[in-house]
Amino acid sequence: MAIKLYDLAGAEDDRRFSPYCWRVKMALKHKGLDFETIAWRFTEKEALAPYKSTTVPVLVDGTNSVYDSWAIAVYLDEVYPSRPRLFSGTEARTLTDFLAQWTIKALHPLVMRIIILELFDKVHPKDKAYFRESREKRYGMTLEEVGSDPKRALAAFRGALDPVRPVLVNHPFLSGHGPGFTDYILFGVFQWARCISPQRLLEPDDPQVPLYAIAASEELSAVAFAKLRAGEMKFVGFSRTPALLPDVVPPKSQWQALLAQWKKDAEALGKAFVAGDAKVDPKDPLKTCRRCELQTLCRVYEKK
Repeated sequence: MAIKLYDLAGAEDDRRFSPYCWRVKMALKHKGLDFETIAWRFTEKEALAPYKSTTVPVLVDGTNSVYDSWAIAVYLDEVYPSRPRLFSGTEARTLTDFLAQWTIKALHPLVMRIIILELFDKVHPKDKAYFRESREKRYGMTLEEVGSDPKRALAAFRGALDPVRPVLVNHPFLSGHGPGFTDYILFGVFQWARCISPQRLLEPDDPQVPLYAIAASEELSAVAFAKLRAGEMKFVGFSRTPALLPDVVPPKSQWQALLAQWKKDAEALGKAFVAGDAKVDPKDPLKTCRRCELQTLCRVYEKK
């Protein structure tokens, strides 16, 4: 019997946007387990009552049921120990728990400020009243106030990722040499936004994209991500040669020179982080800093 996973859906059955459900779907794929998803909406609480939960994800595995993405990941490693592990050991599980808490506290609120109005637009009509009431109670303000400055929230989100960048300079994955539940936690954040909004959380020249490029063991011909939006679906990035991917063009510099520069910049960033170097050095001062929340404390204008 296939495992069943109750998965949060929007107005359309195939718009699955919960970051917590994405963690679990990636964990199940990691384990190589067959499963089917069941579209679930915020107001369908009665469907989860037999499993003693009011939120998703809920995993049903034969006669066993587990709710909460963290509990599900632990369950999968304990019940299916012969399959690839999500945690390499007790220490890794503890560190992953720390990252999960950091993600919830540091990243989720910023993503919500970026996408909340689009999210409200895309939830099922029967969920709209519940969503507005519950989120306005949670944040103590209207949805419109929460999402009043998505550009500023986006800048803050990109800044909040700074602790992750040097780790990916030295390791191909947050979990080390291969992906684990730590990586799926962060992946869920990006999938949440991608499923709801055309807004790119990372630009093609953001360090996160080059980090994946220089960490690849195979020779690369392109590095890109997909922009998915109704009526506008395309790749964004750079390629070695023209027409390799639709809409992806070669960089202004030579391909190998670009990869070499990315590697040089990433290594410098990692060394500076380890050394505690905190000099003021934004990539593009006027563009990078114009929406920063700490302008009154920053010394960037001393560089003029």
